[in-house]
Amino acid sequence: MSKRLISLVTAVTVGLSLNGGLVGADRGTPAEAKAMLQKAAAHYKAVGRKQALADFTGKKPPFTDRDLYVVCIGPHGIVTAHGGYPAYVGASADVLKDADGKPVGTTIWNTGSSKGEGSIQYPMLNPISNRVERKSTSFLKVGDDVCAVGAYNPL
Repeated sequence: MSKRLISLVTAVTVGLSLNGGLVGADRGTPAEAKAMLQKAAAHYKAVGRKQALADFTGKKPPFTDRDLYVVCIGPHGIVTAHGGYPAYVGASADVLKDADGKPVGTTIWNTGSSKGEGSIQYPMLNPISNRVERKSTSFLKVGDDVCAVGAYNPL
């Protein structure tokens, strides 16, 4: 092989492996999820409940980023914001279940409203990869709501 062809093959191979590495950059991390949750809590306190919940559901940055989004559950266990699936707003938190059918939304509401904060891990279908992956979700009581942000991690 000529030096030129070897250089071209090397460049393509390096480019493909770098591109494969970017797939991980398409995912939010648990640390980024926690940071988004803190921004969401500060926003909620700054602009008020009604505006904050609308912003979270409206998929407005910085409250939606790649596979990260804010979900809030309000009094009586009703979904009050959902940056991933806005159609869930107004539904019972019971609709938020993990890949095994366990009630994630109810757990977040019950624990968050009684303890003020927490985190859980569970299997969940990632709508971006279309695979069941482990999801780590942190949540925090803010005003009348418990808001949460989770990050997917491959199993």
